[in-house]
Amino acid sequence: METNDTMNKYFLPVAVILAGLFIGGAVIWNGSHPATPGTGSGAAPVVDIKDVKTEGDPFIGKADAPVTIAFWSDFQCPYCKAFETGGVPQITVDAALPQIVKEYVDTGKVKIVFMDFVFLGKDSVDAALYSRAVWKLYPDQYFAWRTAMYTAQDEEGDKGFGNAASIDTLDATISGLDTVKIAADVKANTAAYQALIDADKAEALKASINATPSFVIGTKMLAGAYPYASFKAAIDALLK
Repeated sequence: METNDTMNKYFLPVAVILAGLFIGGAVIWNGSHPATPGTGSGAAPVVDIKDVKTEGDPFIGKADAPVTIAFWSDFQCPYCKAFETGGVPQITVDAALPQIVKEYVDTGKVKIVFMDFVFLGKDSVDAALYSRAVWKLYPDQYFAWRTAMYTAQDEEGDKGFGNAASIDTLDATISGLDTVKIAADVKANTAAYQALIDADKAEALKASINATPSFVIGTKMLAGAYPYASFKAAIDALLK
């Protein structure tokens, strides 16, 4: 028969672990499977947006905007959804991206480059491949497509929305997109797009990034779905 002391011996470590799972604002990659982290520790990594290779990646904003933000994400990541569109019940941080777009992208001050950090399953890969095809074929509608993708996101991983068939169905609801053309482009260019996806992850790891969402803004790195005020402070410091 278990005594209270015995039960507490096992309960407390488990409670600490579970608490850590809900403190963080990102999903991390440990080389084999994701976990939700707690707060990080140790010295911040040395990063500089000037060292990040972003050529060929989807972006919004003026190409020559004074501030560039590199943003790594996975279409299956719930914290990425929280940052981009909100609507994740268990995550209380308000969507920061719409505010950033309104205040900085639409005013020509910031360019946001969308970079892939794919690690949450086959659906993540499919979504990243489709992202490349939409950017190639319909760059002016890319951001609307991306927003629709995150709005449709459901349970993390290969458990619902996110495979090729469901993305085809979503594409058919977006005016101006040719579903058949996009699917055919993905099929024809999978190897080339995968190389671009892999290159984005290499850039992330070079900058000591292993979480989604993660951002490099100037010489500052943010890992997690931070509130708008955190991004505002980092951007304003560069615009001074």
